Amino acid sequence: MILSKKILPFLVLIFSTLVLFSSCEDDEDPVIPNEEEVITTLTYTLTADGQPTVVLSFKDLDGDGGNSPVITGGTLAANTVYEGKIELLNEIEGEDITEEIEEEDDEHQFFFSATGLDLAVAYNDTDGTNPVGLQTTVSTGEATTGTLKVTLRHEPSKDAEGVSDGVITNAGGETDIEVEFDVTVE
Repeated sequence: MILSKKILPFLVLIFSTLVLFSSCEDDEDPVIPNEEEVITTLTYTLTADGQPTVVLSFKDLDGDGGNSPVITGGTLAANTVYEGKIELLNEIEGEDITEEIEEEDDEHQFFFSATGLDLAVAYNDTDGTNPVGLQTTVSTGEATTGTLKVTLRHEPSKDAEGVSDGVITNAGGETDIEVEFDVTVE
């Protein structure tokens, strides 16, 4: 009985020391693979022979929250075919997110939805099999006014019905960015 009273404080000290050292291990944040990037800027540049270049842009330089984004629409010529190119930036960190999308093209796809507009968007790039959407063709029809929604999905189900045709309904995945541009076709 006397031996256990002398050993007990010693055992408590050893146990406390072990708990202290095991809880003081690496306090660094874990590395999250493919953590979603902050996208502060989306620029959709549309060019056509004999027409002025049209730049649709979204800028939210302070990221989510804070100040509202600045969204600039544009005017396209009727019955014209434009070549489109999308650029994505994280201007907070000085990063070109477009490069990441190109490197991980099998994990990303843009979707385009026109409301009230006589225009169609076709994909000009693929991940080897399925469309990506960094490069497109935009074909306008008659004069109309409406919106063009551009949505980037991360890890969409590219084999789902309609997804390779640009239908977002069955795509799944997570939305990295979604922007509606006011567009006039005249």
